[in-house]
Amino acid sequence: MEGLEDFESFLKNVDKISELVKNLKSYDVTVQQKAIEEADCHIAALNEPYRTKVNKTTINTKPPLKPSFSPQNEGPESFMKIMERDAEDRRIKRIAKEKKATALKDKGNEAYAQGDYETAVKYYSDGLDELRDMQPLYTNRAQAYIKLGKYKEAISDCEWALKCNERCIKAYVHMGKAFMELKKYNESRHCFEKIVEIEPGREKMVKEYLIQVDLEAERENQEMNAREEFDKGEVKARTVPQLLEKLSRPGQMPLFYRGGLELLLQAVTDCTGQTLFRLNNGFSIISSNDMVRSCLLQKTKGPDSQQLCVSVLKLWRVICSGNDENQKMLMTCPVTRQATIDLVTSEHFAVRKECLALLCMYSQMPHSRRLAIDSLNVHMLVRNLMVCISQPNQQQENTAVNILENFAAEDKFCIQLRNMLTDSVIVPFTTMLRNINKSNHHILPSLILAIGCLARDDVIRHKLSHDPECLKAFLVAIRQCSAYVYKEILYSMLGLIISLSTMTSPVIQEHAVSLCDCCLGLLRDSDGGVITRVTGVLSTVLPQSSEAVLHVIQADVVRSMCRLLKKSGPTATKYAIRTLTVCTAASHLAREELVKSDKKLSILRHLLDSSCDEMVSGNAALCLAHCLELEGIASNLLGTDIVLRLLRNAAGDAKKTAVRQNAAIALGKLCRSEPRHLNKLRELHGLEILHSCMKFIT
Repeated sequence: MEGLEDFESFLKNVDKISELVKNLKSYDVTVQQKAIEEADCHIAALNEPYRTKVNKTTINTKPPLKPSFSPQNEGPESFMKIMERDAEDRRIKRIAKEKKATALKDKGNEAYAQGDYETAVKYYSDGLDELRDMQPLYTNRAQAYIKLGKYKEAISDCEWALKCNERCIKAYVHMGKAFMELKKYNESRHCFEKIVEIEPGREKMVKEYLIQVDLEAERENQEMNAREEFDKGEVKARTVPQLLEKLSRPGQMPLFYRGGLELLLQAVTDCTGQTLFRLNNGFSIISSNDMVRSCLLQKTKGPDSQQLCVSVLKLWRVICSGNDENQKMLMTCPVTRQATIDLVTSEHFAVRKECLALLCMYSQMPHSRRLAIDSLNVHMLVRNLMVCISQPNQQQENTAVNILENFAAEDKFCIQLRNMLTDSVIVPFTTMLRNINKSNHHILPSLILAIGCLARDDVIRHKLSHDPECLKAFLVAIRQCSAYVYKEILYSMLGLIISLSTMTSPVIQEHAVSLCDCCLGLLRDSDGGVITRVTGVLSTVLPQSSEAVLHVIQADVVRSMCRLLKKSGPTATKYAIRTLTVCTAASHLAREELVKSDKKLSILRHLLDSSCDEMVSGNAALCLAHCLELEGIASNLLGTDIVLRLLRNAAGDAKKTAVRQNAAIALGKLCRSEPRHLNKLRELHGLEILHSCMKFIT
C-alpha cells in the first residue's frame, strides 16, 4: 500500500471478489450466470490502466507458462479454485511478512532500551517496509523520534498508527507529547483528552499529562514575559543578571557572596525575577561556586559559613516558591539534593529552620512533592525528619511533622519507605512513645496522625501491626497517658491502634489481653471521644483472641456496651454492637449478661432498624441469634415486633448478604424456639422470604 486510497480500493476489490465467488458456487443457474457476467466486467475493469502520478508498472520478465484464465472457457468452478488459491497465497505471504516485521520490531525495541534511538528507528522502518499496516511499528518509531527531537515525524507516525487502529492509546500519548514539545499546547491537550473518551479508566494518567501541558505553557509564558521586560530595559530585569555575574566570581570571601545573595533576594520579587534567575543560569552559578558548595555540604564551619548557608537556602525558597520550573531545576542539582537532606539535622538553628522551610514548600503541592520524592533519598529524609522531631523545639518539630504527613499522601513515598521503615520510623517513634514528657507531649498527637497517614499503605500497616516493639510501646504510652492525662495523645494513639488491629497479627494476639485490660480502665473515662475509640480497639482486637474475650466478659464489658448503646453516637454504636456480637458468640455467660441487662432485647430490636449502617443491623441480628439459644428468650419476645423487624432485614436489598443471612438465621431460631412466632411469620407471608434467604446460608 502506497497510501490510504490504494488500501481502501484493495479492500473494496476483495469484498467484490468474495461476493462473486459466493454467487459462482450457487445452485441457482441464473445467479451463477449473472456472477460469470459480473466477473467478466470486473476483470476487464481491473485490466484498465490507472491514472497515477508515478509510474509503478513493473515488467514481468518471467511470464507464466499457463494461459490466462477465462471464466467463459473454464467455468465458475475453476475461477473459484484460482481465487481461493490466490487468497491462500496472500495469507501465507502475509504470515511471512508479519514474522519478519515482528523480528525487526523486537530488534528495534532492544536498540531503544539501550538508548540507541537512531538504530531503533532504522529497525522499525525496515519492519514497516515488510508490513505497512503494523500499528506497533508506527507508535514505537514515534517514541524513538521523540527521543531524537524529531517531533513532526513522530506526529506523522502517530497519525498512520491511528489509521491502522483509531482507538490506539499509545498513538495519542506520543502525539500529545510531540505537540507539547512543539509548543502546540491546544493540540497536545486534545490528544490527551481523546484518551479519556476512548478509555475513561485512564483519567488519572491523562490528568498527569494535562498538568505537564499546563506547566509547559506556563513556563513558556513566564520566559516570554521575562525577556520582554529585559528587552525594555527595566531596572529590576537588568539587576538579576548583573548580580549573578558578580556571584560567578571565584575565590571571594563568604561575606561577599552572602551580600550578593541578599541583594538578589531583594531583586527577585515576582515571577519575572524568578524566571530571569533561571534563564541566566542562576542555579548552576550558585551550586558550582566552591565556597557555597563547601558551606552547603558542611565542610566549612564558622558563623560566616553558616550565614552564607542560610542565605542560599532562603534564596532557593524564594526563587522556587510557586514556580514549578524552578523547583524542577533546583532538584536536578546533586549538591541541592544532598544538602536538602543533611541540613535538616544541622547543629545550627537558623540553618535547620531554612532547610525545613524549603522542604515544607516542596511538600505542599502534589507536583512538587513528586519532584522531591523522585530526586531525594526518601529513607535518609525521613530518618533526619524523625531526628528533628525528637529534638525539643516546638516550631521545628511541627514543621517536620507537617512535611512527613504531606509526603505520606503520595503512594510512591510510602513504597520507597517500606523496606527501611524500622530504622527510619519505628525505632524513633517507639522511643518517643516510651518516654512521653513535657518536652515532647505537644508534638506526639501530630506525629501519630502522620504515622497513621503512612499506615494507609497496606505494607506499612502490616509491618507496624507485626512489630512487637511497636505494640509494647503502645501499652507503655497508654498507661503513661492515663496517669498524666495526655488526652490528645491517647485519642490519636487509640485511632492508630484501631487501624493496625484490623489486620490479623500474632503480635496483637499475644498482647490482646494486656491491650484490652488497658481499654477496660478507660471505659470509665469522662471523655466520650476516648470511650468511643477504646470501644473501637475492643471491637478489632477481641476477634483475634478468645482469651481476651473471656477476660473482658469477666470484667463486665457486656453491661458497659449495653450502656454505651443506649446513649452513644453512630461510630460508638458500630463498635459496641460488634464487641457484643463477638462476646455473645464466644460465651454463654455473655448472652446471659445481655439478657439480664435487657430482658426483651429492646436495644437489639431497635438496632435492626438501623438503615444508615448495614454493619450495625447485621451484627444486631447475629447477636440476637446468639441470645435466642438461651431457653425462654423467644417466649419473652412474644407480643413484640421482632418477627416484622427481622423479616424486613431478611427481605431487604442490603448490599451485604451477611445482613440478610444473619436476619434469616435469627428468624429461624426464633420460630424453632417458640412456634407461636411461626404463626406471625405466616400472617406476614414471610415463609417465602425465609426460603429465598436460604441461598445465603452455608
